[in-house]
Amino acid sequence: MQLTSSAFEHEGSIPSKYTCDGENVNPPLAIVDAPEDAGSLVLIMEDPDVPRNLREDGMWDHWIVFNLAPSIRRIDEAREPEGRHGKGTGGGNTYQGPCPPDREHRYFFKLYALDTELDLPEGTDKATVEKAMEGHVLDQAVLMGRYERS
Repeated sequence: MQLTSSAFEHEGSIPSKYTCDGENVNPPLAIVDAPEDAGSLVLIMEDPDVPRNLREDGMWDHWIVFNLAPSIRRIDEAREPEGRHGKGTGGGNTYQGPCPPDREHRYFFKLYALDTELDLPEGTDKATVEKAMEGHVLDQAVLMGRYERS
């Protein structure tokens, strides 16, 4: 399974359009070779480079969407996909673009194919989603982009 974007390459720079310095909309994403027997997909975008004085765990959750249809092959730019939206660190249930406070940060878009749907409500946090995923992951893919404010 692969996760790619036409807006940036893996380990490349995320254009400012998709950040707090631009339009703050999600980039286009393409999903390739998801398992045919998947019951659902989960998408998590996170930043593990947050200064420890701001977040003790050093993590900021930007986007959490679960129970995506396993047949989905793309997520269009500036379009929240159909599924249940989890609650990010900023308190919202929609995409929150990169906005690093200090230096270049890495942003991981993680896609998981599960053998089931998750019986969780809208607004569930990432830790609860990840706990519910345990033992159900069929495949996973990662797309990482970088961003530094100028």
